[in-house]
Amino acid sequence: MGHKLKILLFIMLSFILGGCGAYFNQPVAPQEARMGEVTKQTERLKNLPPPAERIIAGVYNFKDQTGQYKAIETGSTFSTAITQGATTILIKALEDSKWFRPIERENLQNLLNERNIIRTTRDEYRRDNAANVDRLSPLLFAGILLEGGVVSYDTNLLTGGAGARYFGIGGSTQYRQDRITIYLRAVSTSTGEVLKTVYVSKTILSQAIDVGLFRYVNFQRLLEVETGFTKNEPTQLAVTEAIEKAVEMLIIEGVQDGLWSTQEGPQKNKELVDEYLLEKELEESTGLYERKYTEDNYRSSLGTLFGLALVDGDYSTGILDFNAGLTYKYQLLPELRLSGDLQIFRLNSTADIRHWWLSQNFNVEYKILAHDKLSPYIYGGPGVITFVDDSPSKFLQELDTFMKVQFGAGLEYQVSDRISFTLNGEYNFTFSDKIDNEINGRRDDFYVNGNFGIHYHFGSKRKNSNQELLINQ
Repeated sequence: MGHKLKILLFIMLSFILGGCGAYFNQPVAPQEARMGEVTKQTERLKNLPPPAERIIAGVYNFKDQTGQYKAIETGSTFSTAITQGATTILIKALEDSKWFRPIERENLQNLLNERNIIRTTRDEYRRDNAANVDRLSPLLFAGILLEGGVVSYDTNLLTGGAGARYFGIGGSTQYRQDRITIYLRAVSTSTGEVLKTVYVSKTILSQAIDVGLFRYVNFQRLLEVETGFTKNEPTQLAVTEAIEKAVEMLIIEGVQDGLWSTQEGPQKNKELVDEYLLEKELEESTGLYERKYTEDNYRSSLGTLFGLALVDGDYSTGILDFNAGLTYKYQLLPELRLSGDLQIFRLNSTADIRHWWLSQNFNVEYKILAHDKLSPYIYGGPGVITFVDDSPSKFLQELDTFMKVQFGAGLEYQVSDRISFTLNGEYNFTFSDKIDNEINGRRDDFYVNGNFGIHYHFGSKRKNSNQELLINQ
């Protein structure tokens, strides 16, 4: 086996053993029964402040309402995709919160039958012994009923992966994301009114990693090595975490609406609700796929640019040099803007040819994810560049001006409704071969630049869709 191949194998094995914890926890022997795992949400539920009075709650049936079966590649299966024990999970969550006194309602008939057996036995014992026998305690009745269920299970919500292979050595990774959604509502038993409804979504992640080697190490000697693992997030734990989150939300929103209270009173109620409202504000600004949303309704923005420029002309000795500028943008639509900028930069063709330029550009910008905090954007438009160097020049004279067009792409991160950062790269095609002060061949010169920008948004705000709808009505 060659020395290089041994090194590659060693590096690959080190990566697997050092970076993949699953290899240190392979199930090579039967495992003993253990207490059920708890989620992070379980700890949050248990750490809620105690209630002023525990609420008697009945749960008849909190069921899987999706009707979905497990997805398999071939054939069919009658196994359900969602656990059918969601009622039991909900009752456990109610107990953990210490806010509720759950009463048996799922198998109420079994409870009533057992009470009849006890009552009949006591009546017979009383007749035979002529003694007083205590009567059964009355059943508790619920102040509220908790209803709802798992309403959706979306598979393959997000799939992807990456891989590479070179000379028979390579690896790949794949992932898949599913999602479940549950609804939980509290119903008053005295009036039948739905007091509060909450809903929660939880993603379920599946990952697979594999690494392989397939190559000849000698004449008629073929080496083949494969390894990998798959890790799936348990659906039952995902359902548990979603239900526990729903119970927490139901408690806090009930406190907010004055349906119940903490033991410590108004001050603690306010702290609990304020913390929840901050979390809710963050969640409402986050969309599907964990995308962060923000409102960018200001019409105008003014920014500064700093970066580097590189000429590509008749010399092959171009070096990155300075670039800076000011830019103004006007928003027509959330995804469409007009912009103009003024930039000063230096193009370094050789050690002796280093000229300063001014450029004025007009662009049309398209923001691809208009309401996301982080969004890519593309732009393009016409412009002019003006030679401003006063050093002796063979061809270029002071204030020589050339037409050009530019197009580019970048990323914009909205820090707040007033401030945003941009990072972009731009290609500038000039209609002249004099930019590097050398005319040679038939191809015109061009240059590229990359900029980091800081932008301040101001001016009148755009009306959002709801306001526009009200005005139209």
